[in-house]
Amino acid sequence: MTHRENTKEILYTERLGQRALAAATLAFAANFSVWTLYAVLGLNLREELQLSATEFGLLLASPMLTGALLRFPAGILSERYSCRRLFLWQMLIVLPVLFALPWMESYLEYIAAGLLLGVSGVSFTIGIRYVTPWFERRQQGFALGVFGAGNAGAAITLVLAPLIIQYWGESHVGPLYGIGMLVMIVIFMLIAPEETRYMQSQKNLTLQEQLAPLKHLQVWRFSLYYYFVFGSFLALLMWLPHYYVEAYQLSQPQAMLFTLLFVTTSSVVRALGGWFADRYGGRAVNWSVFWICLVCLFFLSYPQTSMTIHGITHDVNLSLGINLSLFTVLINIIGIAQGFGRASVYKIIHDYYPHHMGSAGGIVATLGAVGGFTLPVIFGIAVDFLNIYSACFMVLYGVLAGCMIVMHFANEAERQRRRVQQAIEHNFLEED
Repeated sequence: MTHRENTKEILYTERLGQRALAAATLAFAANFSVWTLYAVLGLNLREELQLSATEFGLLLASPMLTGALLRFPAGILSERYSCRRLFLWQMLIVLPVLFALPWMESYLEYIAAGLLLGVSGVSFTIGIRYVTPWFERRQQGFALGVFGAGNAGAAITLVLAPLIIQYWGESHVGPLYGIGMLVMIVIFMLIAPEETRYMQSQKNLTLQEQLAPLKHLQVWRFSLYYYFVFGSFLALLMWLPHYYVEAYQLSQPQAMLFTLLFVTTSSVVRALGGWFADRYGGRAVNWSVFWICLVCLFFLSYPQTSMTIHGITHDVNLSLGINLSLFTVLINIIGIAQGFGRASVYKIIHDYYPHHMGSAGGIVATLGAVGGFTLPVIFGIAVDFLNIYSACFMVLYGVLAGCMIVMHFANEAERQRRRVQQAIEHNFLEED
């Protein structure tokens, strides 16, 4: 092949890569909007079905459960089969339950529908494996950050679903989302390129080779980090509308607007987070993210408190707590930090396991999504048990503290290993 032909081939592949990234990001955004649909529908369902905080948490978490459990198998499949075809099949599977939503009546029926809607959650794992082969290593952080910005699909739901309910009624949400998903399937079929022969040749790993990274402790550490930066993001976007309504007595439209701000800022900065991870390293970005979130969660955990101090001549009444403005600032700082963290974790994974983004990336995505399932349930239990609205942030503070302790000792072990390695090499050179 001549130099000119080689240049043309490179440019053609780059254009295909840009199309693949655009198609995958759009499809992921559409699926994420479906995956988080209960964040809006749940508010009305809680009143209609008279749910406790724990029951409400289970309802919100039902799509997250199947989305979490299916992510790892989807990652394994994406290592062996065409990710383009897997994407299409995944979107087709979601369609029937969207059109069936108007016929749901009982709590258990909505739980079952939520479990089926959770299939949309595996789009992330398929998309990660679809996008990465198109880009060089130095571009991975940015490319994965752009793809991950598809989290903004939740913003679509926070805007679109309330409008549908207001003008056409709750029964029209599912069918209209089904029509939207059909349109997305057609768009994806038209613009998403099939993987090249070289990419397909990389899918000849045996199952044992695919599962090999799971023997490494660091994969499970990365999963713990992602449990916080993605799992808590997912849990918060589902829980915040309810929190704004209950803790600050906002109307549902106002609660959706504030949650929309959180989701949008956290999603759009993900590409920037990927760029920072490319430039400064994923580990440094992660550590900074954790410290920022820890400080914010410390203040958010403090419950609204009123005290009476009995003075000499008169009583002094004090009210301590986080008002709406400060709460919104702190929660959005956390959202931005989480956006950076989600990008940096996958940059780290690609640095260590560039040929196992399906299996290693799949297990990390699975445990991150497990956070989206378990945390809303724990939020509900904590609120019911402590009878404090801010109990959910106490839970997140504890989760993050655990992540930081693990990361600290892992970093210390890595430094110790390097010192030992350097000492061995130094002694070897002296002997020579």
